[in-house]
Amino acid sequence: MRNRKRILGTAARPRLSVFRGLKNISAQLIDDSAGRTLAAAATAEKGLVKAGGNIAAAKVIGQLIAERARAKGIKKIVFDRGQSLYHGRVKALAEAAREGGLEF
Repeated sequence: MRNRKRILGTAARPRLSVFRGLKNISAQLIDDSAGRTLAAAATAEKGLVKAGGNIAAAKVIGQLIAERARAKGIKKIVFDRGQSLYHGRVKALAEAAREGGLEF
């Protein structure tokens, strides 16, 4: 079953969408009611991480998205792992975001 059919983000509680590719990982905070991306972080950004396809890079992205969310005043989110299992890089990103102050 599709996750995005059941998971919706609002302005008060945006959706943290995670995309896991072979070489990179990215995360976005999305307000589905307005159709806007509030904050984003990806290993493909210049000067961020050399190797983006590992667990260490996922932890960096989790911490970075938490910092960017706190800068916008966001504390509570809804986690959307997409088609990926909650394992490995996705789990590392989620745990780093929790340590960074996000609640989900």
